[in-house]
Amino acid sequence: MRTALAVCFTILLASAGSGQAAQRGPAEDSAAGYPARPIRLIIPFPPGGSNDIMGRYLALYLTERLGKQVVADNRPGADAMLGTEIASRAQPDGYTLLIASAAFTVNGATRKVPYDPLKSFSWVGRLGYGPSVLSVGPSLKVSSAKELIAYGRANPGKLTLATSGGFAHMASELFNHMSGMKMLVVLYKGGFPALVDVMGGQAHVNLGSLIQTLPHLKSGRLTPLATSGSKRATAAPELPTIAEAGLTGYEANNWWAIAAPAGTPAGVINKLSGELKRYLEDQATLKRFANEGVEADFRTPAEMQKLIPAEMAKWREVAKVANIRTGS
Repeated sequence: MRTALAVCFTILLASAGSGQAAQRGPAEDSAAGYPARPIRLIIPFPPGGSNDIMGRYLALYLTERLGKQVVADNRPGADAMLGTEIASRAQPDGYTLLIASAAFTVNGATRKVPYDPLKSFSWVGRLGYGPSVLSVGPSLKVSSAKELIAYGRANPGKLTLATSGGFAHMASELFNHMSGMKMLVVLYKGGFPALVDVMGGQAHVNLGSLIQTLPHLKSGRLTPLATSGSKRATAAPELPTIAEAGLTGYEANNWWAIAAPAGTPAGVINKLSGELKRYLEDQATLKRFANEGVEADFRTPAEMQKLIPAEMAKWREVAKVANIRTGS
């Protein structure tokens, strides 16, 4: 069962081919004069989380490159569905963008969402991917993932695992299921609030994005145990993977991408996609990503159009096999 779940759970998908969303017409495909005013980048999570960090880095870069302010606009709520819905209903003119993550496909695959995950957006491209890190707060005296799993199995229901919704929830539930620990999983409105409660002792365990957890690991407020990828993270090579700790085949990587409302002119999409590619070729960007455990991995609009439905299909299978409920 564990092997089958782990195979289902691998979310880094090989993407190829084409299939960008249909555009409105040749007259609207030009990007001449774009942008002429500030651009809003909707971040559908609270400040402090991985989406917020990735979005704000990109907003600063695009502001300099495009010559117009790119404003980061946090719109958290409903496991990222609130901000995503706002972006889906915006004018398709290139002045509203969305930073999306693996939560986008988790929500689209496992619950009813107020937009069409396959038709409501035109994809600009992917920024990269990164693992989660398994960590514990000061109230739990364990020093390795093996010790945590042994303690959890010996004390079923005693530990609380704090997590946000979407991808983090699915990754956490699957870890809980595969490890046999039977922890109480508590959902928070974002990754950072979950971390705060673990650091404060109100919860015991967190499986959150490395990019948002790393500063607290360095400060000593959290004890890192393992990472969730198929290989050790470049930002924390001393940490074993969860698979190395005994859950053979466990793998979970988050990702971040930029989207615009469906119908955004192709010329605008192509211009933004080009800027995204340049951003990921910038040495300062690569250094920042490496320091925070993010692997730069550009995917084109056409590749994103292939990746989204394929990943949604995989998440449906994960939820079914692991008997995970994420909401209505």
